[in-house]
Amino acid sequence: MEQVIIIGSGPAGYTAALYNARASLAPLVFAGAEVGGQLTTTTEVENYPGFKDGILGPQLMDEMRAQCERFGAKVVDQSVTAVDFSSQPLKVMVGEKTFETKSVIIATGASARRLGLENEKKLYGHGVSACATCDGFFFKGKKVIVVGGGDAAMEEATFLTKFATEVTIVHRSEAFRASKIMLEKARANPAIKWIVNTEVTDVLGVEVGHVTGVTLRNNKTNEVTEFPIDGVFAAIGHVPNTDIFKNALTLDVKGYIVPKGFVMTEIPGVFVAGDVADYRYRQAVTAAGTGCMAAMEAEKFVDAH
Repeated sequence: MEQVIIIGSGPAGYTAALYNARASLAPLVFAGAEVGGQLTTTTEVENYPGFKDGILGPQLMDEMRAQCERFGAKVVDQSVTAVDFSSQPLKVMVGEKTFETKSVIIATGASARRLGLENEKKLYGHGVSACATCDGFFFKGKKVIVVGGGDAAMEEATFLTKFATEVTIVHRSEAFRASKIMLEKARANPAIKWIVNTEVTDVLGVEVGHVTGVTLRNNKTNEVTEFPIDGVFAAIGHVPNTDIFKNALTLDVKGYIVPKGFVMTEIPGVFVAGDVADYRYRQAVTAAGTGCMAAMEAEKFVDAH
């Protein structure tokens, strides 16, 4: 019988593990398929408090992992395949093994939707990003594109104009999903340019190790052109990693877990932290904060039961 099982790693999972480990609960952490979460795909992190010169994303996650392990957390590089929250003890399945626990903290995060291009994958963190708030500063005085047509794309493009000299929104259609107010705000910004009815078919720069441009295809004429830029921001949404919880917890229309209160769920003893329940902020520091909250609630639950 475990006291606490934490599903997922990243800032939320590791912070929860740190707090529960220091409370002598010896948490068992299943790190998941993407050990360390989205930060392992970024390069420099300059907006996480405590690192005046910045820190590499993978290094920050390694430090967090080592810190929670130092206090007795057990981190296992495996993925949870199913859960059963229908009764106490709660059950967590990893392949054919079943683990019983008094409480569970879900910190499985969300994954940014990608364009699905081979070179996009190779240049992620080297000019390709899915977070303007995280990476916009690195594009001071440079030219970037934002791919997408929803509110997220308008928001990212508007934010990037604080840094980049030129921001171009590339959208596959003439019709935008963005709300009227967001679209009008972006259109009123003279620093934002527009390319419509166009898709990104390749990201250039693999041979030099950073983005140098993209290949664009016009959907109406099929004309293919090269477009020189320094950065590609995919703003086509995020997908919460909640498949294994579909029949166990309440999810919203986008698949995010719906918390009751701050980090509680409708199941006693099951708590949630980080991007798996947060479609708005999605920052390492906010994920860590909710990881702390979930751990404190789990500790109270275990003590009371």
